[in-house]
Amino acid sequence: MPLPRRAVLALPFLLPAIRAWAQSNFPDRPVRLIVPFAPGGNSDTVARVMAPKLSEKLGQPVVVENRAGAAGNVAATAFARAKPDGTTIFLGSNGPLTVNPVIQANLGYDPARDFTPVGLFVRTPNVLAVRRSVPAQTLAELIALSQSAPGSISTGSSGTGSTSHLAIESFNAATGAGLQHVPYGSGGAMTPDLIAGNIKAGMTEISTVLPLHREGVVRILATGSAKRLAVAPEVPSFDEAGVPGFRAAAFVGIVAPSGTPAEVVATIAGAVAAAVADPDNRQRLEEMGSEMATPGEATPAGFAAFLARESAWTRAAADRAGLRPG
Repeated sequence: MPLPRRAVLALPFLLPAIRAWAQSNFPDRPVRLIVPFAPGGNSDTVARVMAPKLSEKLGQPVVVENRAGAAGNVAATAFARAKPDGTTIFLGSNGPLTVNPVIQANLGYDPARDFTPVGLFVRTPNVLAVRRSVPAQTLAELIALSQSAPGSISTGSSGTGSTSHLAIESFNAATGAGLQHVPYGSGGAMTPDLIAGNIKAGMTEISTVLPLHREGVVRILATGSAKRLAVAPEVPSFDEAGVPGFRAAAFVGIVAPSGTPAEVVATIAGAVAAAVADPDNRQRLEEMGSEMATPGEATPAGFAAFLARESAWTRAAADRAGLRPG
């Protein structure tokens, strides 16, 4: 049955009120948190630590959904078309947000155009770890070993175009090492081959290999943080180990689809800030080697500024490593 003419004429005037009502009642259903990598890696771990606090603050379940592929591009491309109502959010990290746009051509999305920064969760330093059978006790010894037989040190990463891949290439460029890159879907997917000896080394987040380092299965030779970490004080920074200025860290934060109403973004940002400030979350993530975002970084404006700095660093690092879109 068609609507009365007066009702049809009134619709344009009612739509703003309807939208305002929907925004004020956000969220009124579960929220999907898309993780663009396989389970078991750093991004997945952070998502599952943070999700309960997000759920508590939003008053709705936050459901973690892994969608791996192409260094995060598969999930990021699909997310760029998500409805901008806040019910689908994205766990953004270096690969999809800052690395892929620099080193890959013809992406199916543009982070600056398609995503709205909400807030940063953590930074997690990358480390270079070797299997215990590798005859290198220090970073200098590994460099010498790799130079003596280029390509002999197979080194896993979280995937082609990932932060850890960029770190491997930057390390090779800075030192003359000949580490052979072997891509995986995530740090978690890489570790079984590292344990089994199918690869000899791995560049990954410290959270992924710290338990193996403590058990003596692998040796972490250096960390990409500015200084030694409290969770592994015996491990030098790359600076200390002879690679001045070398930094490598994975960041994890939340973005929403472009066009998400400001009120909805603010609501999600409030939940992000609460998750970052939560003492239990902080303890769990810092024990894994992560560095929590500052209060300012856990905001839309702070995360946007952070992403701008990371993008500039990534472009410079890609230039040093000779990586070009392709």
